[in-house]
Amino acid sequence: MRICFILNPTSGTNRTQDVPALLRRYANAAGADFEIRATQYAGHGEELARQAAAEGCRIVVAVGGDGTVNEVARGLLGSTAALGIVPRGSGNGLARHLRLPLDLPGAVRRACQPTFQRIDAGRINGRWFFCTAGLGFDAHVSKMFAQAGTRGLSTYVKVALREYRSYRPVPVQVELNEQIVETSCYVLAFANAAQYGNNAYIAPRANIQDGLLDVCLIDALPLLRAVRVGVGLALGTLPTSGGAVYHTSHHIRVRTQHPLGFHVDGDYAGDAAEFEVQLTPLALEVAV
Repeated sequence: MRICFILNPTSGTNRTQDVPALLRRYANAAGADFEIRATQYAGHGEELARQAAAEGCRIVVAVGGDGTVNEVARGLLGSTAALGIVPRGSGNGLARHLRLPLDLPGAVRRACQPTFQRIDAGRINGRWFFCTAGLGFDAHVSKMFAQAGTRGLSTYVKVALREYRSYRPVPVQVELNEQIVETSCYVLAFANAAQYGNNAYIAPRANIQDGLLDVCLIDALPLLRAVRVGVGLALGTLPTSGGAVYHTSHHIRVRTQHPLGFHVDGDYAGDAAEFEVQLTPLALEVAV
């Protein structure tokens, strides 16, 4: 069983670790037949994953954060290779949802001796996501976070608090389950998995194999509600907090009066005034 580790050398906050050497040590200890390839630019992970799958690798392991996982997973869609994850990012949302080890030795051992299952995959305006996608404040924060110059949870929290002071909800029209909802949008999240990452549970009831997206709408976020939402994200109680409204659907359309930012697995993806969100059941095999 051949394994290919696809390493994003810029992931992680600890840049002093010799990650390739550690991968080799623990993969050799597990008796794996493996190789390591490093990404060199944005999108390269998808190319490397597609190539590894075509060459017969049974497991292709993303070594990096949620953006790297997204790239590698995209490259494996429609192939016979399974996605493995050695989490090295700030949030590690999909790895946490799949209950994979977060430490490098444990994650490598799991990737080399896994079980297999299939999971759903979402698309927003043609862009694949495997954990979450969304419009509004979380997308805006992801854009500002990418420009912050440093990574990690503390930087994300600082950016979110700074941007909260000026961000305002916008009118949207949401079409799902044969109904049209006219509402305001502070956050409109489409959750395949339960959390953004860092155990921030935007949709704690989400099932990654049920053929449905959990749709979380927060129409406004005044201070008292923001506190409830923050506590709900941390404790996994947001659906009962009164701070958000939930739906489930496999196909959602959203229209806005003005272009609105959106994110894909935590990475800012651009602005649009119309969105089509779809789910493909059990589209991806994962090594867990």
